[in-house]
This record gives sequence, C-alpha cells and structure tokens, in this order.
Amino acid sequence: MGHYFIDSCSFWVSNTINYIMPLQQIDFTKVINDEQVYEHVMANYDQLGKDWIAHQWKWMNAVYQAFKDHYKYLIIISLVEKTLQFYDQMNIKLTYDQFYSKSYLQIDKFNISELCEKLQLPKETVRRKVLELEKIGVLKRVKKQIIIDRNTFSFIKPENQMKYTSKYILLVSEILSKEKLYSKKLDAKFIENILKKNFSMTWRWFYKMQIPTVIGYHEMFEDLTTFHIWGTVCMNQAFNYSKIFEDKSKNKNDSLNYINFHKEVAKNYLDYNTQLIKGKKIVTNGVSAMSISDMTNIPRATVIRKCKSLIKTDYLKLNNKKQYVLSTFNIKRVLPHQKIIFKDKAKFLRKILNLCMIS
Repeated sequence: MGHYFIDSCSFWVSNTINYIMPLQQIDFTKVINDEQVYEHVMANYDQLGKDWIAHQWKWMNAVYQAFKDHYKYLIIISLVEKTLQFYDQMNIKLTYDQFYSKSYLQIDKFNISELCEKLQLPKETVRRKVLELEKIGVLKRVKKQIIIDRNTFSFIKPENQMKYTSKYILLVSEILSKEKLYSKKLDAKFIENILKKNFSMTWRWFYKMQIPTVIGYHEMFEDLTTFHIWGTVCMNQAFNYSKIFEDKSKNKNDSLNYINFHKEVAKNYLDYNTQLIKGKKIVTNGVSAMSISDMTNIPRATVIRKCKSLIKTDYLKLNNKKQYVLSTFNIKRVLPHQKIIFKDKAKFLRKILNLCMIS
C-alpha cells in the first residue's frame, strides 16, 4: 500500500506540466468583474432562469446517481476540490484527460473534523458516510491519507455537465455582449474546450461554486433529498412557465399581450419567481410523485414522504389534479440564500469568461 502511494505521487509530479499561458498583453478594458456579471444575470433572469434551474437540476441528478446518496458524493467532491486546491497552490495545471488518466486519486492530510467544518455536517454523519465509502472500496485510508479509488464504482466524469455548463456560460456571454460588456464571440464548443484544457483550475472554480450552494440548501431544507425533490418541481414549473410564452407568442392574437406582460412583470429575478409561483396569468401543470421518482430515481415512497413535509413547510402544495406545484411560500425565505448563490455564480462566470477572453 505504501508503494501504491509513491506511485500515485510520482505520477502527478513526474507527469504534470505547468501549462503557463504565453506572455501576452492583456487588454484590461475587455475583462469583466463580478458585479457586472451579477447585475446582468439578475436583470435578465427571464432569459436565464429556466436554463439555470435545468443546469442545477441535472447536476443534482448526477450527484444522486453516483451512490444514491447526495452526501457521499458531496464528501467525494469536497476531497477532490481539496486536491485541486493543492495543484493550484503548486502551479500545477492538468487537462481533463490528464486528470482522469489514472484510476485513483490521492488526497493528502485527510481529517474528519476539517471535512465536517467545510460541509457543515455533524461529525457522526460524516464519519458514517466515510465508513460506508470505505466499506464499498471507494475510499482507502492509510493513517491520515486517503485514496479515492475510481475502479470500485462507476465514477461519473463530468462530460455531460461540462456541456451543460458551457451552454449556460454562452447564454450569459451573449447577454453581456448585447450590453457591450463582452466583446469576444464564443460558442459552446470553444468554452467546453477551455474548461477541459484548464480542467484542474476551472473545475475547482466549479466546485467552489457548487459545494457552498448545496450546503446552503441542506441548511434550508434540512436534507438534500428534500431539496432535490423541491428542485424537480421548480424545474417542471419553470419549463411550463416558459412554454406558455412560447405557445402564446405563436398566436398572433395573444402574442403581443403576453410578450409585453413577460417583459414588464417577469423580467428580473424577483418578479420572475413571483410570477412563477403565483402570477395570475400563469397556469401551470404540476408533477406527480411517480413522475418525480422517474425523473430523479429517488424511490416513490421517499418522494411522497418528502413532499408531505414540503407541504407542511409551505414549499409545495397540491393542485386540483393532485399534482405537486410550488406554493405561495414566502420568497423572502429563499432569497437570502439565492443571492449568495448568485454571487458565487457570478465569480465562476467571470473567471471563465475572462479566461475565454484571453485564450
């Protein structure tokens, strides 16, 4: 086992090349800042809301599919992020192919207490999940060091997620371009290639956005399965909401009225969510427990139990078809956390867009 660690370390040291961008003049008038990204994402939420909800829902589905347990995956990516942080500090940059060329990954100085603090989870919960991951061979510990063994489970490479993320970044770049804030014309494939070429750096940025997001939702909903189910209802409602305007815009008689309404009352983030939940002109179909189970692979019995809890806490309600829809829950309850999420998202988007600008 000791030799196994030496091989692991020597692989990363001997095969890692510092990909330093050739020295070039950077036009700082063309780079964007966090506040510019944040303000325009929030102000154009009518164009971005559905895609962002879908982006996050697809990621949560991938999180759950790995072990049928959100927290085990959260532990794994937290350990991976710790390793990516080390690479960053050492000025080591790995491409996507280099990072996944080995079936194992070494994490140095692993500590349960540190992990608990990072994830804001009880020590017993983290210890139990780590032991379960060790039992199935995903994690292997030697003293305070740990190996993630990708051979022992179907490791989900973020191949699809990188495509989803690239498409969302493209949408944001197009909005910034219309506002004369971003001058480089991008396409989704170019963005994806930038993510892969600079993978150890860009995917650390991605995890630094997503891990706090999930932790925040854990605190809000008290468990991630409940949040995942609520998010599925949100996505269904967002897509139905968008479809109404798409369908109405095809009807010459209704088109102008609905488009004007959409622009006037549902443009920014707060108005978009208010109309999504209780807009008088918005009628949406809900989603059944069976459909939620089919979409997420969460057992139907669990879905029903969690939905009952969500109804009690006024996050969901049943419509007249006995389908789950968003209730008129106080948006004030969600907004503080959403603002933090979007600030983190703005940082991630700014970093990627500026990297694309100078690449």
